Amino acid sequence: MRILVTGGAGFIGSAVVRHIIRDTDWTVANVDKLTYAGNLESLAEARTSNRHRHFKVDICDRGAIDAVLADVRPEAVLHLAAESHVDRSIDGAAPFIETNVVGTYTLLEAVLAYWRTLDESTRARFRFQHISTDEVFGSLGSTGRFTETTPYAPNSPYSASKAASDHLVRAWHHTYGLPTLATNCSNNYGPYHFPEKLIPLIIIRALRGESLPVYGKGENVRDWLHVEDHAEALTLVLRKGRPGETYNVGGDSERRNIDVVLGICRLLDEMVPDSPHRPHESLIGFVTDRPGHDARYAIDASKISSELGWRPRHDFESGLRDTVRWFLDNRAWWERVMSGAYRGERLGLG
Repeated sequence: MRILVTGGAGFIGSAVVRHIIRDTDWTVANVDKLTYAGNLESLAEARTSNRHRHFKVDICDRGAIDAVLADVRPEAVLHLAAESHVDRSIDGAAPFIETNVVGTYTLLEAVLAYWRTLDESTRARFRFQHISTDEVFGSLGSTGRFTETTPYAPNSPYSASKAASDHLVRAWHHTYGLPTLATNCSNNYGPYHFPEKLIPLIIIRALRGESLPVYGKGENVRDWLHVEDHAEALTLVLRKGRPGETYNVGGDSERRNIDVVLGICRLLDEMVPDSPHRPHESLIGFVTDRPGHDARYAIDASKISSELGWRPRHDFESGLRDTVRWFLDNRAWWERVMSGAYRGERLGLG
């Protein structure tokens, strides 16, 4: 199968590309304009594979997208390209509206025009799969989980832009017949994670002996999903999902942020016994909370489990241990990342 992946040099996108090259016989055209968070080094074995090609293209550029579609002739599109960090969206929403809303619209228009040129049998097999977030549903109280029918209630510029893109994909299916699929995932973690997000930021700052900033009291709860489990779920949905349907993907691993940070500190105490910063817990400092910080997210993934047979392979404890080990073993990767556009500073103060 010929797949076009947008955002394939980002954190989740690169995991999808690596999974496809490693575990399938598909070919991948990777469209990524390589913003601050895009990194071709994250593609690992895909970079040397003759089944992977990278196109440095902005999804807002209709002419360039048309040219890629004509060249690659994909049988499916996995749309992951997005601005994704809540704190950055608080500081400046414009890039999120441009990429997540206008970019998704532009891509849908280009793919729809391409899809209409296909013969009947190829058109029937074609899929456009949109990857989104659980943040579009807003914030949960102390109980309950997000399902595929939970009403949308986005609370940040980032989640609002993703909610808009979700609605566009739904409309292009119901209005124009484009065979779309959509997924909404919980918080991802794992190797090659860009350091502005909680888990890699805490690991790196602790290794450097820097303060570990925890928003508010650290009581916000997230449902953690290993990025490799997510990549496997996405390709399963692509193969077996029903057009027009949405599937929630979660790791069934709810944790308070403070407990995640403490877990990382304990792992570093164990895995770096000669660190001058032990106990790493002493580096924790509580800082002003993020504006509009959602209290709790939790995914009900029973639909993808019962209909498609997907379940996560990683439990959070072993997955977090493997992630800490990866950052210890790949210091050169994150040091090069941290020498660029992001150096660990606080974002999202508005």
